[in-house]
Amino acid sequence: MAAESLDASRAWAPYEPSPACPWTLARAAHLHRRAGFGATWGQLRQALSDGPQKTVDRLLAGQGDVAAFNRGFDQNEQAAVSGGSPEPLRAWWLRRMIQTPHPLLEKMTLFWHDFISASAAGVGSGSLVRGHIQFLRSAALGKFPALVAGVARDPMVLLSLEAKANRKALPDLNLARQLLRRWTVGPDVCTDRDIRQAARAMTGWFVLRDELRRFDREHDDGEKTVLGKSGRFDDQDVARLAATHPAAARNVVGRLYRWFVDEGDAPDEAVLAPLARSFAEDFDVARLVETVLRSALFFSDRSLHRRVKRPTEFAVGLVRALEGTVPTTPLANDLAATGENLCHPPTRDGWEGGRFWINRATVIARSNLAAAMLAPSGRYEGKIDPAALVRRHGHAQAEPAGRFLLDLLLQPADDAGKRLLREMPARGDLPDRLRTFAHVIASQPEFQLA
Repeated sequence: MAAESLDASRAWAPYEPSPACPWTLARAAHLHRRAGFGATWGQLRQALSDGPQKTVDRLLAGQGDVAAFNRGFDQNEQAAVSGGSPEPLRAWWLRRMIQTPHPLLEKMTLFWHDFISASAAGVGSGSLVRGHIQFLRSAALGKFPALVAGVARDPMVLLSLEAKANRKALPDLNLARQLLRRWTVGPDVCTDRDIRQAARAMTGWFVLRDELRRFDREHDDGEKTVLGKSGRFDDQDVARLAATHPAAARNVVGRLYRWFVDEGDAPDEAVLAPLARSFAEDFDVARLVETVLRSALFFSDRSLHRRVKRPTEFAVGLVRALEGTVPTTPLANDLAATGENLCHPPTRDGWEGGRFWINRATVIARSNLAAAMLAPSGRYEGKIDPAALVRRHGHAQAEPAGRFLLDLLLQPADDAGKRLLREMPARGDLPDRLRTFAHVIASQPEFQLA
């Protein structure tokens, strides 16, 4: 079902399985890849039994005591960055992604990390970086205006934008420019005058000794005009005005469409328009995400395999699917080498994404990373064991074990599956053969796609 064949009202209607678009293992895996980092075999089987809407319910809510899990990890991350450097936070964040009972929440935290694009480079405080990521997590499925207002007063964001001193006599344009052009209405809507006026509203805020402080004497309390509205605005007024503008709704919807549905072809504006209008009613991110994940368009053939996995999605998805764990400090370093250095977006516009994740060097790097993660020894300590996994699921012979790994990791069509099974090593111990075969699967072009 191509996007072009859907009228605007049907695109976001709830998906109902049909002979033309059945609920299959491939679609269950698609949902878990997009709404998280992939699924275990047990989660895939449960999804097939429960159906799409009940599975979405579970992904939206998480499983178990999510709040308790996050409290525990918050304490671990606080201890990790107590020395000042933000670098250990990358490893703890990856561990949280691997172990979280609420993968959608972590996936949306990663989305906003890219969206806001605040870099730890030059910040020098692990506590500030930790506080920034924790705020993104707390606001990830909340109201968009609250998220924008929060990051406008986030000391880590201000330091990353070189906006740590915003004086009345010399308003800093960096934060205002980022808020209007990237986070909300976009460059086609805001003018340079809007940016200058917004910067006046944001005066008075300073980051001193890693703390955000306000000096009333440095705030410009005069009237400003921003996006056609006039008043004696402060920074929170500007954040609210910009975040509730119709253009902001279109911007967020477009970015989420690329994140969840299709990052290849430019989206049809007629299809996006009703979703943007609905989002503008309350700017509720959770409701927007739910609408997308339940939609006919999301489950259509038009959406399947239309995103390139980020390096983090590639690695965390492999670990979660194979029900293992890995040391995450080397993983953070290896992911940086493949193009995604967590907490360090390459520019203020984030990562380019899409096809830019894939080139000759990164394809080799991904294959080498998968080989290292699946190796029986080395920096990942052999902690991912495909043979142990297939035994737990009752497969003792090579061919059914290989078919199990294919269904778990790739869900290929029958002909493609038979072809790949022929690439499974015919000799050697079964555990070694399965490690090699899992690497073969992870190196397939199709495995690079979400």
